[in-house]
Amino acid sequence: MNHQRRTMLATLSLLGISCIPLSACKRPLANFNGIDITGADYGSDFHLTGHDGKPYTLSQFKGKYVMLFFGYTQCPDICPTALTRALAIRQQLGADADRLQILFVTVDPERDTPALLAEYMHAFDPSFLGLYGTLEQTAEVAHSFRIFYKKVPNPGGDSTAYSMDHTAITYVYDAKNTLRLAFKHEQTAEQCVADLHTLMQS
Repeated sequence: MNHQRRTMLATLSLLGISCIPLSACKRPLANFNGIDITGADYGSDFHLTGHDGKPYTLSQFKGKYVMLFFGYTQCPDICPTALTRALAIRQQLGADADRLQILFVTVDPERDTPALLAEYMHAFDPSFLGLYGTLEQTAEVAHSFRIFYKKVPNPGGDSTAYSMDHTAITYVYDAKNTLRLAFKHEQTAEQCVADLHTLMQS
């Protein structure tokens, strides 16, 4: 996926973000590198299955800071880049690393089996959790999180050979399950760590 298309997808996701009134926030906003979306009325929960076969909702991670990203295991660039950054973030957090949970929601449940998700997560960090649902559940969760995704057939007519366009945004929740930030794809690990430290100290 080229840079122009990736930028377009990010913009699609952020159209609703930029319209949140300041009155939705109950306190002064901190100075973040990411996009402060405190007070957003979306992305409040999900009901999906983990690569370990267990059901998960957002509330199960209360007490943890959560980074949640939508993607798929055969993604050629955006997803491995985001997950590599997530690993660097955990490493740079040091003693606070265990306070952070990384969640990866597949937008390609037709190909991303639990076994494949488990292998993909473990290739980055065993603590990362892959989540999946049915096609209907995936569409519902993506819609509720304002995530765009679309199957793009590859030339040749092979129905199993396709890619997925998808929004390249990482959502960040505080320890109370409140959606707080959207990390842009181009943010560095250092910038993300600075934002997480600000959240953890507030």
